[in-house]
Amino acid sequence: MKEITKKIPVGILGATGSVGQKFIELLKDHPWFKITALAASERSAGKLYKHAANWFQAGEIPKNIGNMVVSPCDADLPCKIVFSGLDAKVAGPIEEVFAEAGYIVISNAKNHRMFEDVPLLIPDVNPDHLALIEQQKTPGKIVTNPNCSTTGLIMALKPLDDAFGIDKVSVVTMQALSGAGYPGVSSLDIIDNMIPYIAGEEEKMQIEALKILGKLRNGKVEFSDLTISASCNRVPVVNGHMESVSVSFKKKVKREEILKAWKEYSSEPQELELPSAPKTPIVYFDDPRFPQPRLHRDLGKGMTVSIGRLRECTIFDYKFNVLSHNTVRGAAGSAVLNAELLVAKGYYED
Repeated sequence: MKEITKKIPVGILGATGSVGQKFIELLKDHPWFKITALAASERSAGKLYKHAANWFQAGEIPKNIGNMVVSPCDADLPCKIVFSGLDAKVAGPIEEVFAEAGYIVISNAKNHRMFEDVPLLIPDVNPDHLALIEQQKTPGKIVTNPNCSTTGLIMALKPLDDAFGIDKVSVVTMQALSGAGYPGVSSLDIIDNMIPYIAGEEEKMQIEALKILGKLRNGKVEFSDLTISASCNRVPVVNGHMESVSVSFKKKVKREEILKAWKEYSSEPQELELPSAPKTPIVYFDDPRFPQPRLHRDLGKGMTVSIGRLRECTIFDYKFNVLSHNTVRGAAGSAVLNAELLVAKGYYED
């Protein structure tokens, strides 16, 4: 692994938004990275960050961050790595401009996820896909992380697919409000209610899973042949996506074998001891009441995925519940872990 001798300057695009704020929270004391630039829309550019942002994270804005002047999203920031928390409506062309200018763009937006030469990366699942950036023709590079609901699901499926081969998956999500950003869902819509539709979410889960679980061969990803059906719902929980998952396997599997696969699973981030990698990426609870968002979303500083209620299914082979912190493991935390892997693998040069 590349030795980190001094902190690497990084910038945040869309720094005033919900994902941008989570990036600040995760990066403010990071051992490898130092925030040297905050960029946002023209409405915020030129203001002190503390005056531009409607801060809604736990605790106050770090003083040094609050007194930074927000820049426009122009490719002249004093860094070479930028984390993009931009809204998908504007992220695509802005991220491409930065890549053309030589920046490494670590993106949370959906715009480039399915590009053939762009890694759709969960470092605990498909770290080898990072090599796709070698196919990109721009001076800089773009790396993406998946949709927040996809991430928790794939973390649970990966050990099982490796060990036994998964044939079909059905997943029903109960997704937290923070996944809609700020101001998000109206209180009159969500209090005493659930919303059984999240635009584009089901399609993203179904296609992103196939790329992530696919095999990298000859510089391209051969998509998985997994069949997946997703139904997505918004529920009155602040943080933590819960998913009810049913799976069928390509061969006969015992319950104890599934539990063993989850318990023993680790990957390259754990081997490299990356700063944001949880020591235990997956935790299984025997208590049938668990996991629960309020109790378990912050395990592993929000990077551990919790699973419970593994039992036989009358239609598929088995079914279980999965919980992941959607704004940490499913968004900013995954992007930071992507950047750590990229640096550790030697793709960043001072």
